[in-house]
Amino acid sequence: MPRNDDVRFTSSSLKIPLSPPPPPTLPFFSETKNSLSRLIDSLRFRSDSLSRTLHSAAGHFLGNLPLLCSASLSLTQPAKSAHSTLLCSASLSLVQPGNDSATQLEPLTQQQKGQQPHAAGRYDEERVLISEVLVRNKDGEELERKDLEIEALAALKACRANSALTVREVQEDVHRIINSGYFSTCMPVAIDTRDGIRLVFQVEPNQEFHGLVCEGANVLPSKFVEDAFRDGYGKVVNIRHLDEVISSINGWYMERGLFGVVSDVEILSGGMIRLQVSEAEVNNISIRFLDRKTGEPTKGKTKPETILRQLTTKKGQVYSMLQGKRDVETVLTMGIMEDVSIIPQPAGDSGKVDLIMNVVERPSGGFSAGGGISSGITSGPLSGLIGSFAYSHRNVFGRNQKLNISLERGQIDSIFRVNYTDPWIEGDDKRTSRTIMVQNSRTPGTLVHGNQPDNSSLTIGRVTAGIEFSRPIRPKWSGTAGLIFQHAGGRDEKGNPIIKDFYSSPLTASGKTHDDMLLAKFESVYTGSGDHGSSMCVLNMEQGLPVLPEWLFFNRVNAHARKGVEIGPVRLLLSLSGGHVVGNFSPHEAFAIGGTNSVRGYEEGAVASGRSYAVGSGEISFPMLGPVEGVIFTDYGTDLGSGPTVPGDPAGARLKPGSGYGYGFGIRVDSPLGPLRLEYAFNDRLAKRFHFGVGHRN
Repeated sequence: MPRNDDVRFTSSSLKIPLSPPPPPTLPFFSETKNSLSRLIDSLRFRSDSLSRTLHSAAGHFLGNLPLLCSASLSLTQPAKSAHSTLLCSASLSLVQPGNDSATQLEPLTQQQKGQQPHAAGRYDEERVLISEVLVRNKDGEELERKDLEIEALAALKACRANSALTVREVQEDVHRIINSGYFSTCMPVAIDTRDGIRLVFQVEPNQEFHGLVCEGANVLPSKFVEDAFRDGYGKVVNIRHLDEVISSINGWYMERGLFGVVSDVEILSGGMIRLQVSEAEVNNISIRFLDRKTGEPTKGKTKPETILRQLTTKKGQVYSMLQGKRDVETVLTMGIMEDVSIIPQPAGDSGKVDLIMNVVERPSGGFSAGGGISSGITSGPLSGLIGSFAYSHRNVFGRNQKLNISLERGQIDSIFRVNYTDPWIEGDDKRTSRTIMVQNSRTPGTLVHGNQPDNSSLTIGRVTAGIEFSRPIRPKWSGTAGLIFQHAGGRDEKGNPIIKDFYSSPLTASGKTHDDMLLAKFESVYTGSGDHGSSMCVLNMEQGLPVLPEWLFFNRVNAHARKGVEIGPVRLLLSLSGGHVVGNFSPHEAFAIGGTNSVRGYEEGAVASGRSYAVGSGEISFPMLGPVEGVIFTDYGTDLGSGPTVPGDPAGARLKPGSGYGYGFGIRVDSPLGPLRLEYAFNDRLAKRFHFGVGHRN
């Protein structure tokens, strides 16, 4: 059989795109899709060339043997690609030497028969009998590594000994060898032998991996990169595995919402791999105020620096979309914005990103009216109702400072309060807030001193003024410290000062119509997820400072802990409260036990009034229908035998038991006013009682 010296196969380069999937979009960004696309395009094409050819092979002859086909492999960056996987492309054509015209192609079988050329479209269907298939190196010698020879042979599908092959089938097997990832070139060569045509795939293996250079990765942990490449050390570089490693690195950025991407990969001499990473740093952050009705840019009332200092995203950081989401939530919790969104945009050709925060301001403040129920009222169908009227300003001086003036008035009790809060003191880097408070209140004295037998009312009048500072201590922990002055005493139903109740129990510790005290307040709060069923712990301490001899000197400690456990659709909630007072304190400040937020089944304060107390509660809640859920509960409370130590022993005069328990069931409904609670409870004295409340149990 004559040698087909006038026939050869050629191919185009095989290219592996490196364009990663775009970073994840988050719902809080408006116009994010287009902006991120432009940003990724900026990262992707910010340099003239992000590709490096590993090896290219031109058509040549090995001795007098014809080159049947050639394939070369390169890592290149495609011009446009929003999504990509590891792709290989190649084309093989049957060409006569010295003539580039595809219309002059002639298959091997026709040359043997001396027939005229056919149309090029039929060449792929002509078959050539192959007697033997081998894998050799580019010099025609056996491969040093038999495992690579096995990999190449295993990749072949059509090319087998004693098979009749078409150009297309040879082309597809060339693709398969390259797709195995171990070889940079593959050149099938046909050799005429006495036994027939021998098909030799001349391959050039990739280099062995002996080192890594990673550039531009400022936030990517080096250990992550090392672990990703560790398994390939000392082995022949596999392009498919390399693509998987690149995808895992891009995935690391994507999972964290970071604007980062592997932009270039090179295999250098000596088996060194150079990895180029592009990370988009924040170039500038600006605030844009939008009109509530039209959405057009407008002038805002809030000072931009008041918003900017709330952000954890800073200039020079690699931009994180997840961090941006938290910043959006933080700005919304300021209470002065109706809508907030972040739009990232490319910062020219620098590879950085500019952030534009669009904000829509809420109305600054105004008047409001409402109503509620006082938990301290134990008798009368309407005596517990409270009406309220308030004026509030959410953004004083454009610095997010809050002013609230309110008046609450009921049939018995009333509260007039002025609060001025700066949520973040200027110049403080610990996010410390400051609250100045003045309050004049009249509250029922029934919690400690009970209902008066002559149907007269007893109230406690308090004038309070003080200042408090609060700040985060650590994640989920916050602390408060303050100094508060209080002037308090008993009043009859006409508002006249009294020093004793109906049972001649004193209402003040000093024996005067009022007690004065200066309190140093310390409080630490732990909150879990913020949900009512999550864990929570509060520790509060008040210390009376006897600056003047007549001022009270005492120490009061109070603690409350709560733990929720989910068991399928059922939630178990356990809570425990306790406290103790040491020193000389006003009798009306004793711990009152019993009622809707204490031991249910008893009236408010009907279990005990003590210097110490402990209350435990357990609840099982379960869904019923829509916003309605059912609850089964049990409560227990005790004054730990401290009732007689309260000045005047108000609990003993009213025959309070000192301890008791209650149990029952109820329903709760989520409403615009908050959770509405209706509960029916039994106590250990065989009494029954309905309890109604707004909000969760304390």
